[in-house]
Amino acid sequence: QVQLVESGGGLVQFGGSLRLSCTTSRSIFSSSTMGWYRQAPGNQRELVAAITRSSTTNYADSVKGRFTISRDNAKNILYLQMNSLKPEDTAVYYCNADSENNVGGVILRNKYWGQGTQVTVSS
Repeated sequence: QVQLVESGGGLVQFGGSLRLSCTTSRSIFSSSTMGWYRQAPGNQRELVAAITRSSTTNYADSVKGRFTISRDNAKNILYLQMNSLKPEDTAVYYCNADSENNVGGVILRNKYWGQGTQVTVSS
């Protein structure tokens, strides 16, 4: 069962821009730190950027100053604005939700993943 749905990937030239979107249910979105990960062929999946429920952000050093993560809490949508793209940004990008819910005094945590969207940057 797909919980997170990404869109916005594609082919872009060096220096170009793309915006990725990820949508999920309100119950997941409102209880989660949301993030974008990527995985290039032969590499491990790595964190690109994350944003907490209070909109505190964190970025990988390789994308700082070029990528911006944001969330629309009214629409349950996560965004990743990617500018000044480089060939080394080529990867499958995955949306992630790390949810935390207090259920009767017990903290329940779950992790959800999207199916991934391909981003290819040509030189």
